[in-house]
Amino acid sequence: MSSAQQLLLTALRCDIDNLTHLATTADIVGDISRFIHMLQRERGASTIYLASQGQRFKTRRDTYRQHSQQAETLMRQRLEALSQEARPQAAARLLRRIAAVWYALDELDELRLAIDTFAISPDAATQAFNQLTSGLLAIVFEAADSSIDPDITRHLVAIFHLMQGKELAGQERACGAFGFTHGHFDEAHRALLNQLVTDQQRCFDTFVEFATPEAQQSWQKELSPRTLAGICHLRDIACQRHSASQTPPKDTSDSLGETWYELTTLRIDSMKTVEDALITQLSVFCHRKIAQAEDGLEKAKAGPCRPTPAPCAHLLTLAGAQPLGDLTANALTSPLGRSLIELTQAQASRLQGLSDELENTRKALRERKLIERAKGLIMAHQEMSEEEAYRFLRKTSMDQSKSMADMAQAILDLSAMLKRKEDGHAR
Repeated sequence: MSSAQQLLLTALRCDIDNLTHLATTADIVGDISRFIHMLQRERGASTIYLASQGQRFKTRRDTYRQHSQQAETLMRQRLEALSQEARPQAAARLLRRIAAVWYALDELDELRLAIDTFAISPDAATQAFNQLTSGLLAIVFEAADSSIDPDITRHLVAIFHLMQGKELAGQERACGAFGFTHGHFDEAHRALLNQLVTDQQRCFDTFVEFATPEAQQSWQKELSPRTLAGICHLRDIACQRHSASQTPPKDTSDSLGETWYELTTLRIDSMKTVEDALITQLSVFCHRKIAQAEDGLEKAKAGPCRPTPAPCAHLLTLAGAQPLGDLTANALTSPLGRSLIELTQAQASRLQGLSDELENTRKALRERKLIERAKGLIMAHQEMSEEEAYRFLRKTSMDQSKSMADMAQAILDLSAMLKRKEDGHAR
């Protein structure tokens, strides 16, 4: 066997090793997905349990906790197997992420005990669950970032953003469950609810961009318009500003809390169905690539069965295979090239971040002024109070799928046009 053929066989074996690791990573992502889903259920039930002082969701929380513990056991077994590989293929950053999450998992029982004894507030408990879930999602992110196969990377990026959006939907469920069960949404929780809705959409937009056509169709099919309409209605109720005298009766808020929980759970479970399908597709895809690579290895072992090539044939083929321009382009995508580019981008990003932060502040001030001016017009022309004008503006913007700033600008433009028309008639 020639040295060239030996090198080719070694390269093919490396490809198989890397693809096998990616298949293992896909299995890990599946385990993390199941564990996160159980944690999200436990978090939502724990929020209602704490907000109601143990009057609601006790049995359901106990059931969800058992499901979380079972999913955690399976996930730990898979992660332990990865750390015990004779030749660990995982990147160092991925292993560090897993180690950090492992420490957090060891403290999960303490969090549950604090919830059992009401030694922690609903917000603090939710935040603790959020931190753990964030660490788990970071493992999925590192898996996508360390993948060397572009097709598998695309699958992983789609899965990551769907999981991230689903987690934000879970946080929204917990936030809304607290407010409705508590009987009141303060300004902080209203702002959090709005931010979670915005951030979810950004994640889902990215998911759709990277998802396969089949996954996109599944996404459209699984999400029930009726469920979404019910959630949007309750979001609108949550974001209305109540004075102390307008706080809903306790029995009504309890009912809304459970209705909110059930509707948002239906939505999140639909997302999980899509997520499971994506992870299954990823696993099938990885094993198909492994089979193709193994087939290529067997053919390479058999050796080329062809006549002796003409003199210098390989030199001529090699010279024409990759022009210097292509070599330069490929250097930019090599690990070294990416490191240098990332360093330059990081420096530019810090400067851009400062600029963006300043521009965002200016934009927020401009939008606030627009909204205040539009509210003033609504109050004057519709004889509404400031609170009523705010709710009217918000509902109108949601009905027309516009931001409040865009809706305010449209109202101001319409008012200016009508004023010019009145002035023309007066002349």
